[in-house]
Amino acid sequence: MLDLRVVPLPLDNLYQRLAHLPATSFYPLVEIKSDIIQTEQQLDAATLPLIIRERDTEYQFHRVVLYDRLLMGYPYKKASILKEARKDVPPIFRGDIWAALLEVAGNMEDLYISIDKETPTHMDRQIEVDIPRCHQYDELLSSCEGHKKFKRVLKAWVVSHPQYVYWQGLDSLCAPFLFLNFNKEYQAYACFSAFIPKYLHNFFLKDNSAIIQEYLAKFSHLIVFHDPALANHLASINFIPELFAIPWFLTMFSHVFPLHKIFHLWDKLLLGDASFPLYIGLSILEQLRDTLLESGFNECILLFSDLPEIDIERCVTNSIELYCSTPRSVTYRQHELSLTTSDSESSQLEISPITVAELQSEFCPRISAADVLDLLDINHAKFSRPKVVVVDIRPPDEFHRGAVPGSINIPYSGDAHISCLTRHKGKIMVVAGSGRGPHACEFSRRLVSEGFSRVCTLHKGVQVLRSTNILVVPNAM
Repeated sequence: MLDLRVVPLPLDNLYQRLAHLPATSFYPLVEIKSDIIQTEQQLDAATLPLIIRERDTEYQFHRVVLYDRLLMGYPYKKASILKEARKDVPPIFRGDIWAALLEVAGNMEDLYISIDKETPTHMDRQIEVDIPRCHQYDELLSSCEGHKKFKRVLKAWVVSHPQYVYWQGLDSLCAPFLFLNFNKEYQAYACFSAFIPKYLHNFFLKDNSAIIQEYLAKFSHLIVFHDPALANHLASINFIPELFAIPWFLTMFSHVFPLHKIFHLWDKLLLGDASFPLYIGLSILEQLRDTLLESGFNECILLFSDLPEIDIERCVTNSIELYCSTPRSVTYRQHELSLTTSDSESSQLEISPITVAELQSEFCPRISAADVLDLLDINHAKFSRPKVVVVDIRPPDEFHRGAVPGSINIPYSGDAHISCLTRHKGKIMVVAGSGRGPHACEFSRRLVSEGFSRVCTLHKGVQVLRSTNILVVPNAM
C-alpha cells in the first residue's frame, strides 16, 4: 500500500562531519589554469582503494560537489567529466556520468515518450520470460514496477531499432542502466541505445555469426599475444572461447557479475574503446590462470559453469595495463563501428579486412605496418630503444634487396634456428614475410609454441613498407 508520509531524517551528524571544511570546498574551481593550484587539489583519500573511497564521507563530498557543477555544464564540460571519471565515479551521480561518457544529449525524454511501448510484438513473450531471471536479488529490479520499467525500456529499444532482433542477454545489458536511472526511464533507454553501437555494433543482427566469430577470434589472438603458455594449453585441450566467452561479451559481463561489480567495471569500460572488453576478458583469465593450466577440458567446463570470485579492482587495473601495452591493430575488427576516416596513403599501412575463416586459421594476431613504424621509432622521438623486433623470414636474396632497419633474417624452413631470438624476449616480435602464403603464420605459431610472447605477423608482409622509404640494404645498416 502506498504510504505518503514524510519522515524527516536528522542531518546533525553530517553537519558535524563536514563542519571543518572551508567555504571554498562548497564551490570548487572547475576551470584551473594554474599548475600550482592544480597540484593542491589532490585529496588525502585519493590513493585509497576504491571501495574505501566510496565510503569516505569527506572524499565523496568533494567529488559530489565537483561533479554537480560539471554535470550542470554538460555537454560543454564533457572533457572535464571524462578527466575526473578516470579517477573515479561517485555512486550518487553514476547514472548521469555514464550518460555523459556515452555522449547522451538532446531531448531524450520526448523521444522516449514518442516510442510505442504498448503495442504487442512477437518479442514480448521472450522479454517476459527473461526479466524475472535478470538480477532478481536486487529489490528495485525484482519489484513489480521494476519489471514494468524493464519491459518498457527493452520494447522501446526493439521498436526503435528494427534492423536488430531481441537476443537473450539484452535484459542483462539493460539492467545496470535501469537500476541507475530507475526514475528516469528515458535516460536508461538513451544510455542503453548509445552503449550497444559503441561496444556491440551489429551483435544483435538476426544473423550475427560472423560478428561473434570475429570477436572470439580476436580474443583468442589476444590470449596468444600476452600469454603463450595459457594459449598453448587451451589449444592442446581444444578449449576454445566459444565454450565460455560468448555470455561475457554478449552482455559485457553483466550476466556474469552482480551489479555492484558491474558498476566498477563499467566505470572504466566506458572510458575505453570497443576493444577494451577483450582486455577485461583476458584479465579474468589471468586470475584463473593457475587453475586453468592444471585443468583438462572437463575441469575447465566446470570451472566456467560456476565462476570463482573475481577481484574486479585488480581486473580493471590489469585490463588497463594490457590495453596500454598492446598495439591497436592487434584487436582490429572489421565489424567494429568505425568513427574515423583516413587518407588513401595512410590506409595502405593499416589493417584491412580479412575473412573470418582466414582469421580463425591464424594462431597469432596481425599487426599493421603503421603500428610497426610507430614502435620502431626510427628517429628515436619516443623511445630510447625500439619496442619491436622484426623477424624477416624471406629468403636471403629478397632480404638483401631491402629490409627493415635492425630486422633479423631467419629464412623460413622447418628447422629454422630461433635460439638467436631469445635475447629479444619481452619485445613485440613481428614476423614479416613476403605477404604471400602461410609461412609467416606457421613461423609465428612455432615461436608461440616455444614460449615467445607478444608475437604477431605483419599484415601484407614487408612489401607494404616499400612506400614508406624505410627499407634499407642490410649491408649498409
